[in-house]
Amino acid sequence: MPVTPDRQVVEIDGRRLSLSHLDRVLFPATGHTKAQVLQYYARIAPVMVPHLDGRPASFVRAPEGPEGESWVAKNPPPGAPGWVRVVPVEHREGVTEQVVVDSTAALVAMVNLGAYEVHVPQWTAAAGPDRHDRLVLDLDPGPGADLVVCCRIAQRLRQLLDDDGLTAHAVVSGSKGLHLYAPVHPASGRAVSGYAKGLAARMMGEHPGLVVVSMTRVERRGKVLIDWSQNASAKTTAAPYTLRLRELPAVAAPVTWDEVAACRDPAELAFTPEQVLDRAEEFGDLLAPLTADATRGHLP
Repeated sequence: MPVTPDRQVVEIDGRRLSLSHLDRVLFPATGHTKAQVLQYYARIAPVMVPHLDGRPASFVRAPEGPEGESWVAKNPPPGAPGWVRVVPVEHREGVTEQVVVDSTAALVAMVNLGAYEVHVPQWTAAAGPDRHDRLVLDLDPGPGADLVVCCRIAQRLRQLLDDDGLTAHAVVSGSKGLHLYAPVHPASGRAVSGYAKGLAARMMGEHPGLVVVSMTRVERRGKVLIDWSQNASAKTTAAPYTLRLRELPAVAAPVTWDEVAACRDPAELAFTPEQVLDRAEEFGDLLAPLTADATRGHLP
């Protein structure tokens, strides 16, 4: 296969990959090309892969970028290399083979095939879908609310989680809201979902003018939805460090609690891929405790 400015053959982790359509502009608003997106993922992989490893991935595929056709894919993308690890996952529709992104090479291979956004569940394939090791809360602002309101709610949720012996970590979603993660000793999806639902209901009881737990859009105006349902075994969440397929190439980026407390404008916690790479170089993985067994708390 000839090497051209639009096509390059590279070796990553001992694997040869043919990268194509490198000059394709994926984000017209900023001019980011496929080559730049691939470079981002290759460089962020050392801190991103630990949060993907072992978890069956789903992808938002959009070969032409966010302005083209996009769809959620659970199966490996057509053309996926044979060395990419896959695991069987049982769904309502039957058993699906899904990719486990366990290396930089696997991540770059998926992105090269247009799988630009990565989502994972809160359980690993080895443990099974009824042994969750993470709790997640998705704070999603409705019309009239924003990320600043999410930050205030997140601070209170952090206190409640801490009271229960759980340590919360914040990740801006790369869209409008905020994700909170807490590592937990393995528990059933039903147990984690039940605890998360109770926590969300408690917040709505404390702040009925700010918090809602219903998906009904008419109830969400001026309020933040605490989506606890992503703890269900069948659900996934946008993975830490993934690019989001929006008009601008924003990232689901970990942030410190000092940054959450100081946020007064959503733009303060909106990061480009380049900024996230700089933050990773300066701070390392702010989410590293999420994968450490010593930080896991027991659900009350």
